[in-house]
Amino acid sequence: MDDINLHYRFLNWRRRIREIREVRAVRYRERLKRMLRDGDILRYHGNSDEVGCFVAARPLSRRNRYFEVTIVDTGVRGMIAVGLVPQLYKLDHQPGWLPHSVAFHADDGKLYNGNTVGQQFGPKCCRGDRVGCGISLDADDGQLTVFFTKNGKEVGSVEIPASPEALYPAVGMHSLGEEVLLDLNAEWGMEEDDGQMIVDSHEEDWGRLHDVKVTGTLLEYVGKGKSIVDVGLAQARRPLNTRFHYYELEITDAGEKCYIALGLARRVRASSLFQLQANLPC
Repeated sequence: MDDINLHYRFLNWRRRIREIREVRAVRYRERLKRMLRDGDILRYHGNSDEVGCFVAARPLSRRNRYFEVTIVDTGVRGMIAVGLVPQLYKLDHQPGWLPHSVAFHADDGKLYNGNTVGQQFGPKCCRGDRVGCGISLDADDGQLTVFFTKNGKEVGSVEIPASPEALYPAVGMHSLGEEVLLDLNAEWGMEEDDGQMIVDSHEEDWGRLHDVKVTGTLLEYVGKGKSIVDVGLAQARRPLNTRFHYYELEITDAGEKCYIALGLARRVRASSLFQLQANLPC
């Protein structure tokens, strides 16, 4: 009897494993309509009267939060859209047209955020341009930050309500001849010629320097230091954004009183600042 029970348990276990594999196969299956995929190439395959749409098999996540396409051919009208959609998005609509979807459209440079009417957002894109889309890791207050890029430079970002349903990379097309190169494993980071941010930069990367001397990556106070208004200030040229969301420094010499502060500020005249004193443990 024990052998029979063990046999049935084994058969049930095999059936359960098969069901799980079938569910996963359906869940992680890309969807496309009026489009052809040949390796990493996506081509429009319609009559220009109907939208073609591609939805990737897996959503963006913390491990894979960015993707991009390179426009190989704009076709007749260049109506190529790049964005994020729910998994079961209707494939006869451009990304961004329906609720819970958002997309940047190459032909007019507009952002479509769950609406068929777009808002002016960035530059138009043409053949050879790389268009990317990603999510910020710092979603807060029920909002998710989605950002778009062109040729490795951030175009802008938009906050959308965070949905319990994951968002999947999507590409839309709407005219003959349109073709893109898809990269679902693209990495988002600064270009090699961008230099480094904050303490890894050189003097030309600082927008404001007042009574502060820059030597390589070293910042040194060179002011009088006699009163509270003798403030030294170093303000980076580039603001924090979805690419640069953090910076830090190492105190190599605390000086006499360790009046060292770091933080964030808008672009203001150095003469209008007053000192934010912070006695850091040294």
